[in-house]
Amino acid sequence: MPHFHVEYSGNLADRVDMDGLCECIRATAAAIDTFPMPGIRVRATRVDHYAIADGNPAHGFIDISIRLRAGRPDDVKRDATQRIFEAAKTYLEPAFAQHSIALSLEMRDIDPDLSPKTGTIRDHLTATKQES
Repeated sequence: MPHFHVEYSGNLADRVDMDGLCECIRATAAAIDTFPMPGIRVRATRVDHYAIADGNPAHGFIDISIRLRAGRPDDVKRDATQRIFEAAKTYLEPAFAQHSIALSLEMRDIDPDLSPKTGTIRDHLTATKQES
């Protein structure tokens, strides 16, 4: 864990490099100690049906949702939230200068008792490191 989910209005598909934004979020998260690198997942979902503010179709939005296992202190979560938000905001500065875009971010804890996990990514990361 954590999972980063970026929802964005469809009108931004040609205005923002979403692959680049996902990589920006991944790289920033990987540099934050509280996020174990093998657990980082970043994905983006285009939303084609939406209405914003005064209904002007030129407005767009990007909403970043972070879900992570509970147990981290509030100050650690606040710092991580701010660092991810600032990285996304900086990445989006060129688009902000040209377009009407709302950016939001929310971090939520996941109850570990209600969220079983399994996987082999760590095994493959270790194997890859051993081969190098």
